[in-house]
Amino acid sequence: MFDLDLLSILLPAFAAGVLVLSTHVVLGRQVLKRGIIFIDLAIAQVAALGAIVAHLNHDIEHLPFSNIWMPALFALAGAAFIAWLSKRMADELEAIIGCFYVLAAVAAMLMLSNDPHGAEMLKQLMSGQILWVNWSQLVLPASVSAIVLSVIYLRPRLLDGSGFYIMFALVITLSVELVGVYLVFSTLILPALAVNKFGSKYRLVAAYLVGLTGYIFGLVLSASFDLPSGAAIVATLAVSAILFRLVLGLLKPKQSGGSDEAQFEYNQN
Repeated sequence: MFDLDLLSILLPAFAAGVLVLSTHVVLGRQVLKRGIIFIDLAIAQVAALGAIVAHLNHDIEHLPFSNIWMPALFALAGAAFIAWLSKRMADELEAIIGCFYVLAAVAAMLMLSNDPHGAEMLKQLMSGQILWVNWSQLVLPASVSAIVLSVIYLRPRLLDGSGFYIMFALVITLSVELVGVYLVFSTLILPALAVNKFGSKYRLVAAYLVGLTGYIFGLVLSASFDLPSGAAIVATLAVSAILFRLVLGLLKPKQSGGSDEAQFEYNQN
C-alpha cells in the first residue's frame, strides 16, 4: 500500500512530470496541427542514440555533461533533417519520420548488442526511471523549460516556423533523460489528443489537467504496487485522456452552441 514515507521520492518525480508537461502539452498541440505525430518518437530516439554514443565512447563519456550535450547534438541534427524534409517532401513526411524512428531504434540496438549493460541501458532510455529523479537533476530542465515557455509566450509565431524544431529538439533531449522515450511520446500526444475536439478557450488548461491526472495516479500506482513507473504513467495518461474524451462526448451536445466561436477565438489567441 501507499506509504507517506515515499513522498521524498514521489515529490521530485512529480516535479519532473510537471516540467515535462509544461512544455510538451504546448508542443504536442503543434505536433497534431502539423500532422507529424511520430516526430516526437523519432527525435526522442535520436537523442537516445546520442546518449548511447556518449556511453560507448569512453573519451566522450568522461567529458563534462556529455550525457546532455551529446544527445542534444543528435536531436538538433535530427530535427534539422526533418525540418529540411518538411519543405521538400511534405506529402511523405510522416512516413519518412516513421522510418527515421525505426532506423534510429535499430541503430541503438545494434550498438548496444555487445555491451554487457546494453539491455539495461536500452530499457532505461525507453521506459525511463522517473521515480529515481533527484532535485539536482531538475535544475537544467527547469531553466530550459522556463526559457522555452517564455519564448513561446513572447513570440508564439516561432512555433509555425523552423524555430519549432529547435525548441522541440532541446526539450525532447532533456525529457528523455528524465522520463524516457515512451513517456515523452505519451506526454506530447495523449493530453493534446484528449482535448483536440474540445472547442473552448480553456482547452490548454484541460490538457494540463489530463496530463497532471495521469502523472499523479501513475506515480502513486507505481510506488504503491512496485510497478514500472514509466509504464504505469503511460497507462494512466491513456486512461485520463480516454475518460476526458468520453465525458466530452456526453457533454458536447450541450456545448455545441458557441463552440465554433470559442474555437475561433482560441485560434486567434
